[in-house]
Amino acid sequence: MSKHIERQDGFNSSRRGLMKATGVAVAAMSLIPAAAATQALAQTTEWDKTFPKNDKVDHQKVSFKNRYGITLAGDLYLPKDRGNGTLAAIVVSGPFGAVKEQSSGLYAQTMAERGFATLAFDPSYTGESGGEPRNIASPDINTEDFSAAVDFIGLRPEVNRERIGVIGVCGWGGMALNAVASDKRVKAVVASTMYDMTRVMSKGYNDTVTLEQRTKTLEQLSRQRWVDAEKGTPAYQPAYNAEVNADSPQFMIDYHDYYATLRGYHKRAVNSRNAWSQTTPISFMNMPILTYIAEISPRPVLLIHGEKAHSRYFSETAFAAAAEPKELMIIPDANHTDLYDRMDKIPFDRMAEFFGQHLA
Repeated sequence: MSKHIERQDGFNSSRRGLMKATGVAVAAMSLIPAAAATQALAQTTEWDKTFPKNDKVDHQKVSFKNRYGITLAGDLYLPKDRGNGTLAAIVVSGPFGAVKEQSSGLYAQTMAERGFATLAFDPSYTGESGGEPRNIASPDINTEDFSAAVDFIGLRPEVNRERIGVIGVCGWGGMALNAVASDKRVKAVVASTMYDMTRVMSKGYNDTVTLEQRTKTLEQLSRQRWVDAEKGTPAYQPAYNAEVNADSPQFMIDYHDYYATLRGYHKRAVNSRNAWSQTTPISFMNMPILTYIAEISPRPVLLIHGEKAHSRYFSETAFAAAAEPKELMIIPDANHTDLYDRMDKIPFDRMAEFFGQHLA
């Protein structure tokens, strides 16, 4: 049966008004000048995470290829006290524009402490993963990245391949749901503080972009392809989360406070003052990734979102479209980025219970 766990209705009309005013920004984000992109690096051997190392967990740097031949970089976490049997496993990625040294790594390490084999990975073209040019995204390739991670972890000797789950954070929450809809090896999925990137890029926040605006954006994106083709390299957007001021929308201030400060900054993250290519939105504009979300059933879905998150409506509509069994858990007084790293807000106990039940 479905569950909708919620203590308060925290998404008010003033926030909706704010988001409407900024709704064109994402759909038109490719129209602004370029910024330098980060380069792919050989995997570092140092602990350069934004969270402390857990002495109850073993950590190992790993790599594997996806179906398109792109080499993905990952961090494998295993509980130190794991006995001689095989473990249930969880694959983790996200947020959109982040790296495994940030939120996904924190999720992975914390779930490993709770007894799971976990893998946090950098999506194609970002972080320490391969793919050229740098800092581009694709709903198809990034969905494939999740399944490639399932390929890899299912071959590990520590893992029972019939007991694999997935966690997607923020924009990779939508990718995770899309991947699990088609990848029947996965037994359960959690999407935390989820974005549907295809929806927000094509329609803007709260679906406020008009057909005229969408058409104009696609015309400009299309012509940008000629510019990039002539130069032989893509143009990039301005640096993400580089500056905010008192007039900035609250959600942008929240992003800055995570990605651009000591709390969550990482030099390889697109969102930490780096940038996506200008033409990244093209493949998202006609690709609604949650079309088949109901086909995750009869495998369970757990959606987790903050009460005060500007993005809450993504999880609410995904929950409505999903089939049983499903659960929507609303975290009181939490905003979007609180579920990136706030240990007192992220419901790790509920996730451990969820996977413990459904990966049994």
